[in-house]
Amino acid sequence: MSAPLWIPLTVGLMRFGLGWQIEGSEAVRSLYREMRRGHGGPLLVCANHLTLIDSALVAWALASPWWYLAHHSALPWNVPETQNFTASLPSRILISLMKCVPITRGSERQEVASVLARLGYLLSRGEAVLIFPEGGRSRSGRVELESAAYGVGRLVAALPGCRVLCVYLRGERQATFSDLPARGERFHVLVDVLEPTSELQGLRASLDLAQQIVRRLVDLERRHFDGRQ
Repeated sequence: MSAPLWIPLTVGLMRFGLGWQIEGSEAVRSLYREMRRGHGGPLLVCANHLTLIDSALVAWALASPWWYLAHHSALPWNVPETQNFTASLPSRILISLMKCVPITRGSERQEVASVLARLGYLLSRGEAVLIFPEGGRSRSGRVELESAAYGVGRLVAALPGCRVLCVYLRGERQATFSDLPARGERFHVLVDVLEPTSELQGLRASLDLAQQIVRRLVDLERRHFDGRQ
């Protein structure tokens, strides 16, 4: 019920208030619409992570606010760090309305398992979910294969046929991680699709699946910088 208010407001703030633009979004949005129409099983979005508001930027790159109003399940749930967005009651209410499932980085296994179970349930119900498979913002400013978090692999392993849409999004002036992109920033976006599988078992399978996803993001990052040159 709140979506007609906060979705256009959020995009309007990014586009007109902060002057941000996303290049290449037309092809990405066409692909995302096609994937959502196909209903080929769970759809997990995995992206690189450089700022605190990457989830909003990725969602904006994938579809227009008006399309999300008609296809609300396609607006990805995301998993923000608890300490960043739950300091006050208004912020806790806001992230609940904005399809967030908070998690505390470095929390106990039981809490991580609970969050993954909730995300798995959402995916099984046809909701899109966005995860940053590196587990946090990259301190080097580049996608780091060794930072692949087992949680994303565990989630994929629990959902047979899960498709993964890898999204690489970066601002032209983004040299390393930051809280917010620069005002007037112009972003470029690249995507690729895979359905990761592993012959391993248990934790090794989760790590294998997570590394497959992050490795694809590394490839997209290489394409990004090759194109910029």
